[in-house]
Amino acid sequence: MSKIILSADSACDLDDLLMKRYHVNCYPYHISLGDKQYLDGVNITAEEIYAVYRQQRILPRTAAITPAEYIKYFKQWTNEGYEVIHISLGSGFSSSYQNCCLAAQELKNVYPIDSRTLSTGIGLLIIEAAERISQGMSAQEIREDINMLRAKSQVSFILDTLTFIHAGGRCSGIAKLGANLLSIKPCIEVDSTVGKMCVGKKYRGSLDKVLKKYVRDKISGCKNLNLNRIFITHSGISSERISLVKETVQELADFKEIFVVQAGCTIASHCGPNTLGVVFMTN
Repeated sequence: MSKIILSADSACDLDDLLMKRYHVNCYPYHISLGDKQYLDGVNITAEEIYAVYRQQRILPRTAAITPAEYIKYFKQWTNEGYEVIHISLGSGFSSSYQNCCLAAQELKNVYPIDSRTLSTGIGLLIIEAAERISQGMSAQEIREDINMLRAKSQVSFILDTLTFIHAGGRCSGIAKLGANLLSIKPCIEVDSTVGKMCVGKKYRGSLDKVLKKYVRDKISGCKNLNLNRIFITHSGISSERISLVKETVQELADFKEIFVVQAGCTIASHCGPNTLGVVFMTN
């Protein structure tokens, strides 16, 4: 059986326990706040990013991982005879996948995968890859399988504020909503067949009511649910709201595992506080 290292960018939003459980290595994105530079999850947290915004009205910026960084990162394994599967933030959201491919051209035995998605949508694919590694599949076979699975990931989230995602400019349709429509809480959907975000249903009302309706719409409205696992992913939200969402999920479907994770700095920088999404796969 070949020796395979599983790797991802920090935008995958898996927590430390899941990283350890599935033997995942992670490389951080770059975060800029004004003239200060940080590494996602290394020397800054999402809470600190939001605190700076509240106090100084400075919005965060993110920067892709460079080819040189990837080469140095991968060499620690390829020099020892390992193969590396690396699952990147979707190429529609960042140049990191293209940079990873450039690094792979310089090295042998690196297998980049364009997730075509973000956050724990990547996490779902990582878990699928980890399971295949444990089954003894080759790196090339695993890449082919994961590329086929991408379209089955269902990734969406509710925004409480439009400020951060509007500033990032990565979602078509956000500008049309208008900055002053504060009563609207849009559902942002990731089309994992092409790797782009769009505005879905627009909800009105209190965040509690919106979250419950959103979860019902997403789970009840989905055929062929894969019940192995679901992520409740948030950018910092009250425990009461997390419990509300978890209870709603449990009422609607019998998932074997429900993971609650907080988004890292890269995703949190673009979605803003009080964002929450349910992320799962179909069969």
